[in-house]
Amino acid sequence: MSLLASFEFRAVRAVLFAWLVAALAGPCHALLLDPMVGAVLDGGGAGLGLAVRTERSPYKDVEARYDLLPLYLYDDERVYLHSYRAGLKLKTTGAWHADAFLAERFEGFTAGDRPAALQGLRSREPGVDVGFGVQFVQPGGAALVEVRRDVSNASDGLEARLGYFGRIETERWVLSPFVLMAVRDAALNDYYYGVRASEVRPGRPATSLGYGIDLMLGLQGRYELSEHWRAVLGVGVTRMAETIRDSPIVGNDSLLSAYVGVAYDFQPNSRRLETRPPLIVKALVGGSTDCNLLPVLTLRCFSVDTPDRTRIAGIELGRPFAESLNGWPLDFAGYVGVLHRDERGFQPDGWQIQVYMKAFYRGFPWNDRVRTRVGFGAGFAWATRVPYVELRDQEARARTTSRLLNYLDPSIDVHLGDLFGTRQLGDTYFGLGVSHRSGIFGSSQLLGNVNGGSNYIYTYLETVF
Repeated sequence: MSLLASFEFRAVRAVLFAWLVAALAGPCHALLLDPMVGAVLDGGGAGLGLAVRTERSPYKDVEARYDLLPLYLYDDERVYLHSYRAGLKLKTTGAWHADAFLAERFEGFTAGDRPAALQGLRSREPGVDVGFGVQFVQPGGAALVEVRRDVSNASDGLEARLGYFGRIETERWVLSPFVLMAVRDAALNDYYYGVRASEVRPGRPATSLGYGIDLMLGLQGRYELSEHWRAVLGVGVTRMAETIRDSPIVGNDSLLSAYVGVAYDFQPNSRRLETRPPLIVKALVGGSTDCNLLPVLTLRCFSVDTPDRTRIAGIELGRPFAESLNGWPLDFAGYVGVLHRDERGFQPDGWQIQVYMKAFYRGFPWNDRVRTRVGFGAGFAWATRVPYVELRDQEARARTTSRLLNYLDPSIDVHLGDLFGTRQLGDTYFGLGVSHRSGIFGSSQLLGNVNGGSNYIYTYLETVF
């Protein structure tokens, strides 16, 4: 992965609109607008942004929540990555569009955010859905049908969505009023809002829920501050299904949500590249460190001699999407990768998928002799199981954990062909990096309000095909 590659994604316009509704998140809010991203982006692109969201919780005695939402977007002819959703675009015929996707479901609560009314309940974990969607896109809006099922062994529930998203444009504004209906099966409702026999308390009887239909109305918008910068905002309300409203752990039957943010669009006027960008391939191996990220970056701590000695090995693929941004020696690329986590017998080994955008600075005075890059990536990482080092450290601090966390990837590398004076190595770099997972200091409910994480120092080879 050399010129910067793939998937941190989501930001502007999509950032704007994808996260816009991801930002409206509630029981069925998160990610609802993702199917509209293709229409909003007008052919693809990439962006980064940040939003602040507030939402009313469905659970009894839980106060309104405030979240920081990193916004990432990558969208090309075949794939898209929209913060907490990644998909493959299937065959498009005229106004009809279809996609298959994986998406995080942001419902439930963790052990660390339970009020007195929810004590004695087991955590309700966010899940990962696999889904299929079809959209009918017209200049004035888009209708969508979407079916998704949990594949993370959380709820094992099924949900079908039907909605319409309008599109109203002025010189600087793009407004999208929307209505959406979500049909949820009994397994999904029962997991997040039911009460098991072991959880019964006075005033909280055992409750099994059937299927139900949520209804959502809202308005989201984008305002063009400049050629690249966008302001995004939105508001929505969800009327929860009657079967959910009858649950003894549910305190609100209507959920209000709102968000506001900014995003940067890297390619506002050239949504598609003239030629297909090169494929970046990156292989890495590394070990855990007890050093915090800042001491590592300032070279004050660089030891991987830890008691657990857990290891990572993986491969990442990516594509560049911006070079010499605004004339600066600054390139951007998106990456998607898979890591194997060797847990050294402390627990079963696990896997991790990370998707992120990365900036590379290459303006050093010696770059005409040996090309050198300093990179910084940001995105998200989802693990099949919480890494052992995070379980250990968070348990010692009495803090929560999460399989989905924010992901940072700082690095430094040199061009091997320049270093050894040969062209046979092609466009290949060797470098050092840090694989960092964290919960944005506990400020994001969507990341499980996790304050903590893990660091792995790794070496890598990256080349371009």
